Amino acid sequence: MQKEGDLILVKEKSTFLSDESKTARHPCYSEEAHHHFARMHVAVAPKCNISCNFCSRKFDCANESRPGVVSELVTPDEAVRKVLFVASGMKQLSVVGIAGPGDPLANPEKTFATFKGIAEEAPDLRLCLSTNGLTLLDHIDQIKALSIDHITITINAVDPEIGKEIYSWIYYKKKRYKGLEAAKILIDRQLRGLEALVSLGVLVKVNSVLIPGINADHLAEVSEVIGAKGAFIHNIVPLIVTPDTVFEKNGIKNPTAVELQAVQEKCQGDSPIKMMKHCHQCRADAIGLLGEDRSSEFTKEEFLNKKIDYNIKERADFQHQVEQKIRRKKEGKEDNAILEKESDMSVVRIAVTTRGEGKVNLHFGHAKDFLVFDVSETTITFIGVRKVQSYCVGGVMNCGSEKLTILDETKAILSDCQILLSSGMGAVPQKYMRDQGIIPVIRSGDMEVLLHESEKYYRYMNPEPKQQMEVPSIR
Repeated sequence: MQKEGDLILVKEKSTFLSDESKTARHPCYSEEAHHHFARMHVAVAPKCNISCNFCSRKFDCANESRPGVVSELVTPDEAVRKVLFVASGMKQLSVVGIAGPGDPLANPEKTFATFKGIAEEAPDLRLCLSTNGLTLLDHIDQIKALSIDHITITINAVDPEIGKEIYSWIYYKKKRYKGLEAAKILIDRQLRGLEALVSLGVLVKVNSVLIPGINADHLAEVSEVIGAKGAFIHNIVPLIVTPDTVFEKNGIKNPTAVELQAVQEKCQGDSPIKMMKHCHQCRADAIGLLGEDRSSEFTKEEFLNKKIDYNIKERADFQHQVEQKIRRKKEGKEDNAILEKESDMSVVRIAVTTRGEGKVNLHFGHAKDFLVFDVSETTITFIGVRKVQSYCVGGVMNCGSEKLTILDETKAILSDCQILLSSGMGAVPQKYMRDQGIIPVIRSGDMEVLLHESEKYYRYMNPEPKQQMEVPSIR
């Protein structure tokens, strides 16, 4: 893999990781970190050992942004070189994960060869693994040996009677199981794997797909069970119904933003673990901050043929500066909280387009998702990510042809918002949003500052909270 004169590695030991918490630079485990630190998924694992009734990996279109989708697979050697190439220029890259497009532990040789290569060549990067958990117990020793300290398990049910409605089959120890038996085996292996990881000190994130009519009322029990077993954070994500799946054929619909928020709040109330709300449901080859995906920039032609200068010390210095900036900002918030008293006024709900860095820095036309906040005079409360999902249903010209228009879809997912804050927006979508009672505010800059300014603007123009009215956008 390494050629003479082609790959330059500066092998200086990083000095900062041991002094920081495990979540400080992991964008998926820390809401604050996700604005500033980047992640990268390498697509080395094509096979899967279970069949979910919502999953289809046929349509690998670059326009799609959902788990299981990739533009191209890479070998372990190619993956290591790609990581070095990306991280040498993207100094905020702190985590490398394997999340598919199948299940990493259904492809153990490729998965662990990739992790081993990254650990040897880029020891400052944290390693992260996402799995359905079926064969997790079989690989505990390898996980421990490679210090993979962040693992996500997708657990959609802890009751086999519900699980049998979610999974078509599992393939375990060279045998295919279906129905209730399959669900019993899978859930047992998932929960035992979770306990084994926690005993090793691994931070475990549990993903659960919210499926209306199937597990919506059951997820509070899932949250309670995984919390009791030591999971660090629970991430409830909305179902994305894809073409040619059991759920699509059965007429099951994606949950609304209101339904998702209600389930998240119920689970938060019943469980001792944290609730993740900033998930963007990334592709299996995603690169960059959670609010962006730069995977199309890093083709094989790029990372296989260009010289790589991977300087660990430069990366460490850069990330330390970022973390100092985050710390100063956090300390400032804490100081302000002591001086300020929360207003009795109700909040203004604001949607934001961003590509990260804590800024409003993305044009509306380029947004595939929105961050939503409740803003009062003194506080900003993050509500979650609202995703605009266009699906590929065949050729390029057919992408999204059977779905709502993007504007209609945006209206539906932001129907509870009063303001849409973006760095740019054309005249047509501005008018459309105003007609729906959502005020477009066109500004660029620090997100926190602009959220408070937008909240003040809304109250000035509309003294009665939550009452919509047409007003011109501010620039």
